[in-house]
Amino acid sequence: MTDAPARSTDASGRPSLRKDGGARRPPFTRLLVANRGEIAVRVFRACREMGIETVAVFSDADVTAGHVRAADRAVRLGPAPAGESYLRGDAIVAAALETGAEAIHPGYGFLAERASFAAAVDAAGLTFIGPASGTIAALGDKLAARRSATAAGVPVVPGTLEPAPIDRPDQVDAVIASAESVGFPLLVKAAAGGGGRGMRRVDDAAGLPAALDAAAAEARAAFGDGSVYLEREIRPARHIEVQLLGDRAGAVVALGERDCSLQRRHQKLVEEAPAPGLTRDERRDLHEMAVRVAQAAGLESAATAEFLLDDDRRFWFLEVNTRLQVEHGVTELVADLDLVREQILIAAGEPLSAIVLGAAERATEPERHAIEVRLSAEDPARDFIPMPGVIGDWRMPSGPGVRVDTAAAAGDRVPPEYDPLVAKILVVDADRDRALDRLARALAETEVSGIQTTLPFHRHMAVDPGFRAGPLPIDWVDEHWAEALRPRREAALEAARWAAAAAVANIPARSTALTLDGSTPWIRAGRQRAIERWPR
Repeated sequence: MTDAPARSTDASGRPSLRKDGGARRPPFTRLLVANRGEIAVRVFRACREMGIETVAVFSDADVTAGHVRAADRAVRLGPAPAGESYLRGDAIVAAALETGAEAIHPGYGFLAERASFAAAVDAAGLTFIGPASGTIAALGDKLAARRSATAAGVPVVPGTLEPAPIDRPDQVDAVIASAESVGFPLLVKAAAGGGGRGMRRVDDAAGLPAALDAAAAEARAAFGDGSVYLEREIRPARHIEVQLLGDRAGAVVALGERDCSLQRRHQKLVEEAPAPGLTRDERRDLHEMAVRVAQAAGLESAATAEFLLDDDRRFWFLEVNTRLQVEHGVTELVADLDLVREQILIAAGEPLSAIVLGAAERATEPERHAIEVRLSAEDPARDFIPMPGVIGDWRMPSGPGVRVDTAAAAGDRVPPEYDPLVAKILVVDADRDRALDRLARALAETEVSGIQTTLPFHRHMAVDPGFRAGPLPIDWVDEHWAEALRPRREAALEAARWAAAAAVANIPARSTALTLDGSTPWIRAGRQRAIERWPR
């Protein structure tokens, strides 16, 4: 394989984005995405628009996956388990060098917030599309971020600033004393990673030791770091996050905020921008707090500062995610920019673009509203348990103001080894009411069979009077979804009865098609249609 052509550099040693005569050329010749699924396809699209060739990596579970089909070339990493494939930083760097890639984009999840991976990419002479390894270490560790926010004068959720000494049995009394000073109920949280992993709710001191052990074990398995800390649970509260971008010159801006309060098991289901109900002054104060935290750590590239908003309308800093978020698209739709493109340009040494600076100026007075729903292979009727399988029918919505980010297609297999997200459906319109109308229309157009998905939940929420009236607190799904589901379950049972009755009514008088279980093709077909049309 021939090596990629060398790039010229400017006076600072950074890659030059200009050919002789000043015409723009791609900042990189070839880029590898160290991820899978829709986020890999999302990055590939930005690369194609910039004239950058793309490289995919895949495990044995993803040989025919959509992101592999979408890339210019692809490299096998290893067996299906993430620890033997997508978490193999050495194999990913080797794949980049083998294919002549000059840069690596981590996407989100997997290695995206591993400072050691970013350092390994740099050490190999490649460009990491994301914050510097030192910034990831400073902000990706939640405890370090809490300390930075405190030093910057940003209020943090009450809790500890150092890891709980879980490997010191003689310190149990001290940990319990810390917990009592924080106040119950509280959360035991992993210092590394996110997505609700390594998190346990504790109501009293008696339940603390077991929660510490369980959270630490889950964090160690998921992130390779079992450090945990204590944080007061603020309820009711909304989860609001601020999109940040920073460049090498030290400029950091906020591009708006997103409300991500609709969650189950601390994992997001619906995101929207801007956060409903905030005043211009509240937005300005929130954005300024997020920028202060990012500047303290020297942020380059994209990151998100997360906050809780309590009933007294006070913002409390939670953490910083030093990567592109799953829900970055709603900010793109409102701000009218491409965050992935900006990440790539920043990594190549470019300052924040005029488009970014203009979007930051408008961020406190947004003129559009965007909503995203995460379509996952989960059963919302059974506590959102994952439901891997093979996709049958697959029809995504389209039309004005609708965007779909996905790597899936009919016939694709949703493997059990990874996150069950299969698509993100996004809409944008002039205001929230119109965006919700557009979302309801888009979800009505969506058809998926073969696997159970969260589509019925999203259809319900798009027209739910409570959600339409205003944002809901973080615990709404856990506390109210089961009750909201009741009439749909009853309707599903009734539909199944009618399907079975219709099937029986169509059995020929002298049918010889009965099987050993007493059913017929008609009955089986009726049952299958009832299964495919959730809820079950």
